[in-house]
Amino acid sequence: MSNIAKLAYIAVSSREPSALHKLLSGCLQLNHFSLDTPDGAIDAYGIGNTALAVFPAGSMFLSNDKPGIDHIAFATKNAEKAASLFISDAKHSRGINGMQQFEVPEELTQGVFSRFTPMTDLQGNSTQFVERMDHIGIASNNNIIAESIFAGKLGLPIESRQTDMEVKVSMESFTSDKYGVIYKTRPPETMGGLRVSFITIGDTELEFLENFNDQHHAEIAHGTPGNTKQDQGAITKYVDKYGPGLHHLAFKTPDINQTLKHLEKYNFRLIDMIGREGSRRSLIGFIHPASTGGVLIHFVEREEITDA
Repeated sequence: MSNIAKLAYIAVSSREPSALHKLLSGCLQLNHFSLDTPDGAIDAYGIGNTALAVFPAGSMFLSNDKPGIDHIAFATKNAEKAASLFISDAKHSRGINGMQQFEVPEELTQGVFSRFTPMTDLQGNSTQFVERMDHIGIASNNNIIAESIFAGKLGLPIESRQTDMEVKVSMESFTSDKYGVIYKTRPPETMGGLRVSFITIGDTELEFLENFNDQHHAEIAHGTPGNTKQDQGAITKYVDKYGPGLHHLAFKTPDINQTLKHLEKYNFRLIDMIGREGSRRSLIGFIHPASTGGVLIHFVEREEITDA
């Protein structure tokens, strides 16, 4: 096992880092500090027991050239040993604040760009709007393989599994002025769905989202509040275009509707105006990525169930 304690940091790539600064520091009041990288100093924001490191799109330090979550860095006492679980000669280089890092090719981790670094003390504190990172959403094409990698090889615990479904129920009625009314309900028809696996790392989870049925294609109704079918469509569209990989960030909030109203006051474009049902008995709400330079973020309000 790799003795991974937490995420050292989460690297995000934005077309407009100033927009993320407005969100993370100005609006959500997260701790703001600077990190040294081979590309120079970059802004970072403490959230729970980790940090968001914000890079301008195109930075040479990043793993790819598209905006969004670029890579996650696992903190461990022996970074080289952890990387060797995947590859014997992992690429190593200077990482944040001069620490040595080891990179694992994404094809060995189901599309999740991963780096392993020494232990860090990067962290933040809770605010009125953000308690910590709730999860990192990962578009998946096979949750069984993802679990074998992150729970099997890395030894991270599986928090829970569930299936999110949207179904349509049709009813027929037969109405007679003499014989009355008869109702017949047809069997439910699946409209869209996702298989979900949550794997714990530190004080957050990796959320793997897999299309429930390959016959359900990517259908997204732009400009309307989200629903399960649209969530399934977004994951399907991402996997079809890029393959499996890091998809979105989710912040845990004590009051989803209060937070969404607060975001609206700061003129952030919202996909969801009020919280809607999500995984783990939660209420969720998304910011449109046009407001963050291409980084997809949503908020989660939920009660946690602890093991007895």
